Amino acid sequence: MTVAELDAAPSLPNGQSACVQALWHARHGSWDRAHELVQDLETPLASWVHALLHLIEGDVGNAGYWFARAGKPRRSSAQIDALWREIAAEALQA
Repeated sequence: MTVAELDAAPSLPNGQSACVQALWHARHGSWDRAHELVQDLETPLASWVHALLHLIEGDVGNAGYWFARAGKPRRSSAQIDALWREIAAEALQA
């Protein structure tokens, strides 16, 4: 599956990791479900997804914490779409 296919998928594709599922839910307006999927995962990728979710929520301070946990540079709210694609590309390869 490609990032474009994930982005355009009208329903959650079967057999995807929790991070990919969270990204799909985030893209389709289910922030709470996306957050549930990653909040207890302790991997750098899950932390990066978590950071994105807090940017979407508008909680920049909390996003900064999760970027640090992921070992990734902070990003701004203006970069949400590009960041979603960047994380999705990595999550689909994981």
